[in-house]
Amino acid sequence: MIEYDSLDSTSVILMFTLRHSTLRAGHAFRPTFQARLASTGSPSPQNTLKKGLYATVVAVSTGLFAVYYLDSRSAIHRYIITPTIRNALDPETSHRLAVRAIGSGFGPRDTQVDDERLKLELWGTQISNPVGLAAGFDKNGEAVDGLLDLGFSWVEIGSITPNPQPGNPQPRVFHLPEDDALINRYGFPSDGHALVLSRLRARISPFEPKGANLPASQRPGTVLAVNLGKNKSSPADSIADFVSGVETFGPYADVLVINVSSPNTPGLRGLQTRAALANLLNGVNIARKKIASSSRIPKLVVKIAPDLSEPELLDIASVIRENEVDGVIVSNTTVARPSSLINPNKGEQGGLSGKPLKPYTLAALRILRPQIPGSIPLIGCGGISTGADALEYAKAGASLVQIYTSFGYDGAGACRRIKDELNGLLAKEGTSWQGIVDSAVNELSWKPTSPPVLVKAEEPSSVRALIDEAKELGKLLDQLSEKFEDEGAIGIPTPLL
Repeated sequence: MIEYDSLDSTSVILMFTLRHSTLRAGHAFRPTFQARLASTGSPSPQNTLKKGLYATVVAVSTGLFAVYYLDSRSAIHRYIITPTIRNALDPETSHRLAVRAIGSGFGPRDTQVDDERLKLELWGTQISNPVGLAAGFDKNGEAVDGLLDLGFSWVEIGSITPNPQPGNPQPRVFHLPEDDALINRYGFPSDGHALVLSRLRARISPFEPKGANLPASQRPGTVLAVNLGKNKSSPADSIADFVSGVETFGPYADVLVINVSSPNTPGLRGLQTRAALANLLNGVNIARKKIASSSRIPKLVVKIAPDLSEPELLDIASVIRENEVDGVIVSNTTVARPSSLINPNKGEQGGLSGKPLKPYTLAALRILRPQIPGSIPLIGCGGISTGADALEYAKAGASLVQIYTSFGYDGAGACRRIKDELNGLLAKEGTSWQGIVDSAVNELSWKPTSPPVLVKAEEPSSVRALIDEAKELGKLLDQLSEKFEDEGAIGIPTPLL
């Protein structure tokens, strides 16, 4: 039985098609070939040539497959298959095809074991590595296990809305390959809570031993996050969709992500204002406490936009300090269009992701980290495509990173490649991911200010002189009083005062 450990989604489909076509051709050819053998008694030169060509094709294909199977970085996919598919299909079709293939159960796998240097502790739990997948790829929870097979420690599905909705009209996804970027205006296309919930429930084995205490991801050292959105038809200032999401997915997620930062749902980013965000967090926390009797209480994380001004970020930080929030994802896509963009698609409406997003996200992270306590982890998301990018985020105070656009461009091996590069950089510095994060968080995070020490104001010199004179006069009066008392004691009349 063949295991498709290092194959990308497209290769799996092509290989299955080729394999079944070859089998069908072989079955059709065999009776004719046997009949010719019976009539002639020996194979013809033409048949011998065909057999030789067939054997050569099989040998070459087997060799290529072996190379591909053993290459967890999937270089063939990165440099050959992905560019071919990108030019052959429109972005949304290739995205949908990849999700289906990875979710089929026959997708590729990361065959390597994560190095000890990559391990980290998140909310008191050991995580195998710091590279996660952001929301937006698996919108409806169809490929959770296949994505975990690729080596991600954090798989975030969604955004998921309470009711099914189609999202914005197509076309709504645009490649900017020269810029290593992507623009999307999907608008939360979603299967809705009920269908996605049924998929998450189906992942849970009925034979799980009691007391196993597996995370919602069903794999130790990994995290399953559910990104919650709101329906386009819902009132802009309503928090009901998020409350419903917490109640629905709370028992089936390790983390619930409150997405108030997508630029493609009208009014959504308005929930990032101080009063609106405080009201939202209060509501979802009340809902979270209602499921406290369940075996799993999910962490609550807020995902913010990179386009916020510094005062707006300071307001968000204040709200987070005052409410029960377990983490912040910095950040979503940007509506900005850097002047460096080259591709003609740069003028399309929507959120920009990929390499051009990185400066915006890092700037927001560097403003926010000093305003958030170290006990609340920040998760970096934006323009990460190399191990050096991930390390830069860690040194800015991010506890974990997420990728999205680089995964779409590089394919199945993106996660393993970034982890290997990061591991090499950490080895050179003689440290670990946890060591880098701990140092940055301890140095950069917000700390409660000490109560002010009241310093006694210094009196003016003239006042001090008067006080000194008064003290001396007091001493003289005390001496006179003692003298009069002594004289009165021996019969000398004491003067009347």
